[in-house]
Amino acid sequence: MSDSEKHVNEQHSQEGSSMEEIDLVTFHEKRAGRLVVDPEEAKIEFGEAFTSRLKLSRDGTKILWPQPTDSPHDPMNWSDRKKALHLMIITLAAIVPDFDSGIGIAAIFALANQFNVDTGVINNMTSNWSIFLLGWGGIPAIWLIRRYGRLPILFWSQVLALGFLVGCTFAPNLKTFTAMRCLTAFFATAPQITGLYVVTDLFPFHLQARKLNIWTMGFIISPFLSPFAFGFLVARTTWRWAYGIGSIYGAIVCILIVLFMEETMYDRHVKPIPEPMAKGGWRYRIETLVGITGAKMAKYRMSWFETLSSPFRVVWRPHLLGILFFEALLFGFSIGINVTNAVFLGSPPPRGFGWSEFAVAGGYGTPIVAVLVGELIGRFNNDFIQNWSIRRNRGVFYAESRLWACYLAIVLYICGFLLLGGALQNNLSPGALIMGWGIAETAVMINTVAVYAYCNDCFPKHQGEISALINLARTLGGFSVAYFQVPWAEKHGALQTFGCEAAIVVGLFILIVPWLQLKGAALRERFSM
Repeated sequence: MSDSEKHVNEQHSQEGSSMEEIDLVTFHEKRAGRLVVDPEEAKIEFGEAFTSRLKLSRDGTKILWPQPTDSPHDPMNWSDRKKALHLMIITLAAIVPDFDSGIGIAAIFALANQFNVDTGVINNMTSNWSIFLLGWGGIPAIWLIRRYGRLPILFWSQVLALGFLVGCTFAPNLKTFTAMRCLTAFFATAPQITGLYVVTDLFPFHLQARKLNIWTMGFIISPFLSPFAFGFLVARTTWRWAYGIGSIYGAIVCILIVLFMEETMYDRHVKPIPEPMAKGGWRYRIETLVGITGAKMAKYRMSWFETLSSPFRVVWRPHLLGILFFEALLFGFSIGINVTNAVFLGSPPPRGFGWSEFAVAGGYGTPIVAVLVGELIGRFNNDFIQNWSIRRNRGVFYAESRLWACYLAIVLYICGFLLLGGALQNNLSPGALIMGWGIAETAVMINTVAVYAYCNDCFPKHQGEISALINLARTLGGFSVAYFQVPWAEKHGALQTFGCEAAIVVGLFILIVPWLQLKGAALRERFSM
């Protein structure tokens, strides 16, 4: 054997021994945004010995990332039925924040009559500020989740939100109502942060986009559910009944959390992994629910300094900041549509369409159907893009491939906004308005799932920060739209208003999405955490 051959063999031997020492539980985090999914490619890249240690999907075609442990207490090893139950509950909980906020849209005219103010005052004092606080409520939620776990923060946030929503129901004056509504939004937003954690706690990489599609559908569809359901109710009785029924829904979610939810945070970074859930029993369940177990486990987790600084250390990363800005305006303008369409549709001509309260309520069925259509398209589209990307890259998945879904979304977004603007400006048929609104919301659904999946793949150790920052971005992008959308449309026409908004989003898309697809790998290599 020559000296060069000996050197090569020694090098392979050293690489093999170093691969043997790698912790499989956290290996995927060190290669953020680039995962070897095909077992055959893994043999080439990592060697036979390392690949033999990897756990595969049931059909043996994909490597599981993250790698489950051998413990039955690892949420990755829970039964499919138990995982589905947790996904259902966290989706129902994610509906609560925007659902509660949307009740004000159904009651906008009744509230204006009750407190002797204009509908614009109701929008500005209650709807817009509650939307604003929906975003900021996620930041303290992630700080507490990092230290004390998913379940207690989810539980207490929903209990507090329920209490403040009851306060809205019985508010004697506009100032009290405004305060209660804003506090409801601030505390209710936790499920829109916790959900991304729960999905990644329970499901391996190749299933996450599909499950994110379901959870994301919950909070995108939620602001339309309450105007649709309660618009008919408020037309027949007082607006207080709408908030009362909203409180009942919040109470049902709290009961489901108490009875069925379990802590999904599994401290797999700690060696040996602490498993307080092994104790079992009612005492453990109650202590976990109220946060006692989380307080005991805090010593294994991030320090307070790391926890508080984490969102700020993540947000400036260029491959995150760009996509946040794009999503903020794309989603934000759609929030504006949701708030202002009630005004456009319910106001008498020439300002609006002069629809009855029943007709306006029925109109909000449009985005509900659109989000469901978006979920159906996204379910197959995301899987197709993922599998195509893996085949194209010979068994390796790159996070930037998620962004191909944005191309479909942006085409639909342009069509939807222009058609909606034209329908509102020229008093076209209800069919044109419904199609425009529906196409726009379908685009928002498809794009938002792609953004969540992309950011999650790029920052696998920071799901909470990612979720909180996307939530903050979309609300900051949308809370102020209602301030200018109606006056702008009244002065220059709705087609100009929605056309300019669509143009801004298209401009951001052209500047950001192709750039990330070209430079994303280099940016991840340099800036990922």
